[in-house]
Amino acid sequence: MPWEGTSVLDQKKSFVLEWAKDREPKTVLCQRYGISRTLGYEIWKRFLKQGEVGLQDRSRAPHQHPNQVSDELEQQILELKGSHPHAGAPKLHQLLGEQLPSKPPATSTIGLILKRHGLTQKPKRRRQSPPYEQPLEHADEPNRVWCMDFKGWFRTLDGVRCDPLTISDAYSRYLIRCQALTPTDGERVKVLLEAVFLEYGLPEAIRTDNGAPFASCGRGGLSRLAIWWIKLGIRPERIEPGKPQQNGRHERMHRTLKQHTAQPPAANGRAQQRAFDEFQRYYNQQRPHEALGQRRPASLYQPSPRSYPHRLLTIDYEDGWQVRQVQAHGQFSWQGHDVFVSETLEGERIGLEPLDDRLWRVWFGPVDLGIFDAARRAMQAQPRRRRSRVGTPPRGSSNASGEDPSSSS
Repeated sequence: MPWEGTSVLDQKKSFVLEWAKDREPKTVLCQRYGISRTLGYEIWKRFLKQGEVGLQDRSRAPHQHPNQVSDELEQQILELKGSHPHAGAPKLHQLLGEQLPSKPPATSTIGLILKRHGLTQKPKRRRQSPPYEQPLEHADEPNRVWCMDFKGWFRTLDGVRCDPLTISDAYSRYLIRCQALTPTDGERVKVLLEAVFLEYGLPEAIRTDNGAPFASCGRGGLSRLAIWWIKLGIRPERIEPGKPQQNGRHERMHRTLKQHTAQPPAANGRAQQRAFDEFQRYYNQQRPHEALGQRRPASLYQPSPRSYPHRLLTIDYEDGWQVRQVQAHGQFSWQGHDVFVSETLEGERIGLEPLDDRLWRVWFGPVDLGIFDAARRAMQAQPRRRRSRVGTPPRGSSNASGEDPSSSS
């Protein structure tokens, strides 16, 4: 007769009454009620001490918690948070340890106190660009891969923000350009790149991170800048989010750039640009590079034989594919219906590769934009991660791997 149903208290009363009558061995009585002999004695002791109140269920919560703090210490933590509103639990733990003569509570305990008082904020989930699904090109000769990124911004001594854009050749480590840009949008980057392409020619690929203006959160991660590169015959490559080691050579150069030009920064923007230009000459022509066998980048780099064209390429697609032009608001027409693909592609031609009688794979040049479901007349939702490819792009694919951030620079 185990303690089940809604009459647990009544069964406990019946149990202690039979226990008190002592008509059968206690072991037999406990077995009949489906409890252990130890629990039976415990119930009897509670009844003798407290009466029927002792038969009621008790809270199983511990009387003391290992991370429990005093009210005074909790108030001190809250006051410290008020003095440092932007500090999280780790920083408060450090500040509290400097004030207390004894060891402060654990960081997790401070975090729970802040959460209980509503003093923590859940980080907003940021939209991310779709993953780049192609293998990264191996830089085995000059101009095979250029690396491009905005080095972290800083302020010159007059308080003005400086955002240097850097471009390097992955094979020779040659620093092609280091230019402070204001603003840092795609149009400003495009103007700079036109001058660079006229001077150095075109690379086969440009490798960047997933931030603007190099990428977007739209289909294929394409930005207007990346679309322009594709129409120039340049393949845009993007490293995986959170993996700067895939652009390790360029990141290592940034560390050297910071040491030489921004510690401390120059007096103003013009002086800072002079420092960038001087560093570029030094880095390319004077500084021996360990990863190059102590040679200088200038001894290995030569401009690209692919000159900057006067007209952009027309992107062609395979025979048997459907070709559509993306109209206003990022839509293309399919059997009299508008299908949204991407506002970034407005005015561009896309190719639809047939997979079966219902599904089509959509391409812009070599970039896979996803699957179009003709029955639903809609693009399928983009997967969070897809490394394998289905179908063949209209242009040749690349192969190779990323890079090691520990590469000497």
